[in-house]
Amino acid sequence: MDRIVKIASQKAVVIFSKSSCCMCHAIKRLFYEQGVSPAIHELDEDSKGREMEWALMRLGCNPSVPAVFIGGKFVGSANTVMTLHLNGTLKKMLREAGALWL
Repeated sequence: MDRIVKIASQKAVVIFSKSSCCMCHAIKRLFYEQGVSPAIHELDEDSKGREMEWALMRLGCNPSVPAVFIGGKFVGSANTVMTLHLNGTLKKMLREAGALWL
């Protein structure tokens, strides 16, 4: 869990992902299209990825990926992020975290 917190606080937006996950790809595209350059941490390319995946599930992320952190705080997975995007809250969160300037 400490490793997740450390990684999540290194940049305004951090996405824990798996390279083979289609929803992870869609969420990454969403952020890129918003003009955000998130830090991507691919769990399937990390030697401790399995442990981190379990920790994300304990945080309430089910399925475990994609797991999105904005401003160091856990936001949620794909459903939550898409809901925030559709209701306009995501842009506000990104601005407050310093991930967007406009």
